[in-house]
Amino acid sequence: MSSRLDGAGIAITGGAGDIGAAMGRELSGLGASVTLIDRKTPEEAEPWLERVGEANGGASYVQADVRDRGAVDEALASVEPLDVAIGNAGIVDAAPFLEVTEEQWREHLDANLTGCFNVGQSAARLMVDRGTPGRIIFTSSWVQEVPWPEISAYSVSKAGLRMLARSMARELARHGILVNVIAPGIVSAGLAKRQMETEPQYARRVRNVIPLGEPQTAEQVARATAFLCSEAADYMTGSTLLADGGCSLFQFEE
Repeated sequence: MSSRLDGAGIAITGGAGDIGAAMGRELSGLGASVTLIDRKTPEEAEPWLERVGEANGGASYVQADVRDRGAVDEALASVEPLDVAIGNAGIVDAAPFLEVTEEQWREHLDANLTGCFNVGQSAARLMVDRGTPGRIIFTSSWVQEVPWPEISAYSVSKAGLRMLARSMARELARHGILVNVIAPGIVSAGLAKRQMETEPQYARRVRNVIPLGEPQTAEQVARATAFLCSEAADYMTGSTLLADGGCSLFQFEE
């Protein structure tokens, strides 16, 4: 069981999406004051805000694109206190390596890696300026370590995210700021769910790769993230919490 987070201020980018909303719901239910940040308009984000609101704590919403540093700075500055910043926004656009375009490559790095740099540096500066300790968590993926067909740009962006977190953790520890990564497996929600529904070859691979047999739920990702926000993780920094259902164990047909 995750410990209570009463009074903690938590910002979640990519909040108007399946995983971000599940995180918001879980953390709000534990007593945190949650701010969802996403590039969607407030009207488009309403269904995800309603999901979080069902946890009784509710959430506020700020529209911002993580690729826009000024917008990120403004969004995070509005969160007081800012105890935890979760860089969860991301994209995936599958293509065989020989067909990846320069635009696709840049878009993955801009959203998944530079977007988290913007969130991480902005949050850390606020925490240091306010003289408060805090936590920064990035949503990565098991493919940061294990290559998966047709998502090279995505995998590289997530591998870079792991090193970003470790570099930040080393320098920010003296300020009392912990930086960690949550690395889910194949989630039946959000980006992976879309791939399972639209890419037959992806769905076929998924059926064979998960030792636990079923794709992960957004709620399972949220509970693992809540652990990184809790007192139980107060001596963790620079770490990756791999919660992938065993995908990285290389399941083979027998």
